[in-house]
Amino acid sequence: MSAVKDGFKNLTRGIMKENPVFRLVLGTCPTLAVTTSAENGIGMGIAATVVLIGSNAVISLLRKVIPDKVRIPAYITIIAGFVTIVQMLLKAYLPAIDKQLGIYIPLIVVNCIILARAEMFASKNGVFMSILDAIGMGIGFTLALLTLGTIREVLGNGTWFGMDITGGVFEPVLIMILPPGGFLAFGFVLGAINKFTALKVEHKGCASCPMPCGASGSGEEVQQ
Repeated sequence: MSAVKDGFKNLTRGIMKENPVFRLVLGTCPTLAVTTSAENGIGMGIAATVVLIGSNAVISLLRKVIPDKVRIPAYITIIAGFVTIVQMLLKAYLPAIDKQLGIYIPLIVVNCIILARAEMFASKNGVFMSILDAIGMGIGFTLALLTLGTIREVLGNGTWFGMDITGGVFEPVLIMILPPGGFLAFGFVLGAINKFTALKVEHKGCASCPMPCGASGSGEEVQQ
C-alpha cells in the first residue's frame, strides 16, 4: 500500500500542488512564447512530456553509472537525444506544429523543468517512480500551456483550436496574442491561483496552524 501511495503522490504532485508553471514558476520562457493558441500549447506540452518521460527513465537507469562531476553534461546529452527524436517525428508527421513551435522544440534540451526533474528526482529514484513523476509533471505542464493558450486565443482571436466560438459577440483583443498578452494572462492566472490557495488556508483556520493553541496570542499566554 505504501508503494501505491507513493506512486500516486508522484503522479499527481506535478498537476497542481507542484505544477511546474503555476507553482514552481519554471519554463516561463517557452510558456509565454508558444501559448498564442491552444493548439500550440498542447503541442509543446506533449513534446516536453515525451522528452521528460524518456530522459527521466534513462537517467534513473544510469544514475549509479554517471559520475557526479559530469552529471549535468550527461543529463543534457540524454535529453538532447530525446529532443532530436521528438523533433524528427514532428517534422515527419506534424509539420504544421513543428513550424509553429519553431526554435522552442530544440530549446527543450535546456528546459529547466526537465533538468530540474533529472537532478532532483530521476537521479535519486527508481525507474518506475521517475516515469510517474515525469508523467505528472508533463500533464501539469501541458495543462498550464493549454490554459494560457485557451485564454489568449479566445480573447485575442475569438477562436479555440482554430474554431470560431464567439460568434462575433465581442471584438478580439489583439494584444492577447502578442507578447504583452502572455504576461497579462500569466499574471492573472497566477494571481487567481494564489488567491484561491490563500482562501483555502484561511478556511482551514487553526487546523492549518502548527503552533499549539493560544501560542499565537498575547505574550502572557505563552509565559511559564
